[in-house]
Amino acid sequence: MGPAVTFQIGERVVYPNHGVGTIKNISSRAFGPRTERFYLLKLAANSLTVMVPFSHVGDVGLRKVTRNTEIQRMLDFLAAGRCRASGDWKNRFKENSDKMRAGSLAAVAEVFKCLLVQQVDKPLSFREKKMLDRARQMLLMEISSARGSSLDDAAEVLRRHLGKASLALPQPL
Repeated sequence: MGPAVTFQIGERVVYPNHGVGTIKNISSRAFGPRTERFYLLKLAANSLTVMVPFSHVGDVGLRKVTRNTEIQRMLDFLAAGRCRASGDWKNRFKENSDKMRAGSLAAVAEVFKCLLVQQVDKPLSFREKKMLDRARQMLLMEISSARGSSLDDAAEVLRRHLGKASLALPQPL
């Protein structure tokens, strides 16, 4: 019983809340009478290596890098989409944390834009600033991976689309 989505060695994938990585190996380990297969994933942002059991691929939300049409839809949202966020800090942080864990490109973009909009009215908490930074990094890496471009080019694309909403691309923490 394997995952619905299978990945090949060398394929670039998205590990929700951590960013883009590359499948470096597929291995097996025995745990008593049963054997579990793992993807060995090297994360681009920090060069960490993560082992993801085949049986947990769905749970952690490991997915293929988004296609360019979805990237464009996300960029259109950043330029013109509406944000709906809870006014209560604790509720907003929980909702955003759940979206980041879900890891879809649309969810990460929503967290990113809504935190940018929120920041215009009042300063973000330290935890929200860290989340904004992680969302920024994840969007940059996915745009770069999907389009085969540099992170600088991806940043310019983000800057241009955010500018249409009178928002600025934040500097890294």
